[in-house]
Amino acid sequence: MFAALFSVLAAAANWVSPTVDYHALAPEIILACGIVLVLVLDLFTSENNKWMLGPVTSFTLLGAFIPVLTLALSDAGTRSLFDGRYVVDNFSLTMKGLFVLAGYLVVLLSSDYLREGDFYEGEYWVLMLSSLLGMVMMASSRDLVSIFVSLEFLSIPAYMMAAWRKRDLRSNEAGVKYFLLGVFASALMLYGMSLLYGISNSTLLTDIGTYVSGDMSAIRAVAVLFVVVGFAFKISAVPFHTWAPDTYEGAPTPVTAFLSVASKAAGFVALLTVVYVGFPNASEVWQPVFWILAALTMTVGNVMALRQTNIVRMLAFSSISQGGFILMPLAIAGEGDSAGAALRAVVTYLLVYAATNLGVFAVVIAVARKTRSGSISSYGGLFSYAPGLAVIMTIFMASLAGIPPLGGWIGKFGSFQALVSAGTTWGYALAVIGAVNTVIAFGYYGNMMREMWMRPVPDGDTTPVVVPSALMVALGLTTFATLLLGILPGLVLHFGDLANLAGAFGG
Repeated sequence: MFAALFSVLAAAANWVSPTVDYHALAPEIILACGIVLVLVLDLFTSENNKWMLGPVTSFTLLGAFIPVLTLALSDAGTRSLFDGRYVVDNFSLTMKGLFVLAGYLVVLLSSDYLREGDFYEGEYWVLMLSSLLGMVMMASSRDLVSIFVSLEFLSIPAYMMAAWRKRDLRSNEAGVKYFLLGVFASALMLYGMSLLYGISNSTLLTDIGTYVSGDMSAIRAVAVLFVVVGFAFKISAVPFHTWAPDTYEGAPTPVTAFLSVASKAAGFVALLTVVYVGFPNASEVWQPVFWILAALTMTVGNVMALRQTNIVRMLAFSSISQGGFILMPLAIAGEGDSAGAALRAVVTYLLVYAATNLGVFAVVIAVARKTRSGSISSYGGLFSYAPGLAVIMTIFMASLAGIPPLGGWIGKFGSFQALVSAGTTWGYALAVIGAVNTVIAFGYYGNMMREMWMRPVPDGDTTPVVVPSALMVALGLTTFATLLLGILPGLVLHFGDLANLAGAFGG
């Protein structure tokens, strides 16, 4: 016993603490400190002073964005921590910037909504910051354990936020459905991860990539398939989308905006990381799956959106359909040199989609303040009493439809370009399906425009819509971004190039 104790003490004496790059971890540290600060302030402030929690949250997010910028401008290049299990590179910084800025916009959408709805504010901000911290961690995770922990860290707060209207049965249903199906997806994914660990005896994605290659055995194919299916739930790909419409409709509208943009983007980031780093040589398994998921997701999402009469359910199916367009380039990512183009197309689409979709929900929140309705018909004659909101909503609808020169066109163009440049029959076939779905999508986006510009006001009430200052800032930022990225597409393409395969994963 004494010999064993002596050996332990000797090993401890020779142990050298690992070097920690605090600059690389600065965004995560600031978010963690913000969570603690908001929690403490909520405990020790009176109800009359709860208003300060929103500004504290927004300043936390802006503070976290500063090291993202300094890291991006640094000449240090890729920073690898913990034996390559946590990597800070151009890809992760681009996505961290997206998550933090999307979170800031959601704060602007939420501030007046929470105060006027008499919701618990402190817990809401803590949960939102926690979920964002999980997303930021996800962007740098290169290990199965850190990926799973990040995924649950971002998902569990989102389950509770979806059910935030405690006395609303639809909100309760939204939270329960989201939780149950999310847990089921996590179980599938975790089973696939356990198989991968059994195959490779490692949780590091680069190690797994060396084992999941060559002659693909049945157990390796099943492991890859289960992980991909698990993430398909997270991005609400058909047929794993059933939670999305009810959850989007029942959750508070700012939470719906958060789920449709930040949470969906986090799912795609995790999927990209696992596929490009862990399964680069298993394209014969995941590529056909992505082809089928993209085709089904676009088609089912668009067809179901045509039938909706509620604006949030319509946007839910629109979000599902947009996910199909984002998946399109991954269906050819294993063909020759198409991997880099596919990755750039996905990142570009996520950036443009985030700006546009958050703007749509900002308009929905603003109009609902007056109409108290989620019906599409309640937007009838919007131009007659809120011309500014009608014009802005038209811009967002046209952007989602992919009409130049608005931001959405460059996202769709990148996806189609990746498919066509692959030069394969399957790529051309999926491009045709995507083109047909683009035309179908204009049916419900165009219907929304017709309601605002051509239909009469349903109840004859032409009282102007009062838009709070925070919501006005959100509308201004998202409108500006949607116009700028469409008119100057080189800006968003630059960020897509930064996240190229070689720069992102060392491939």
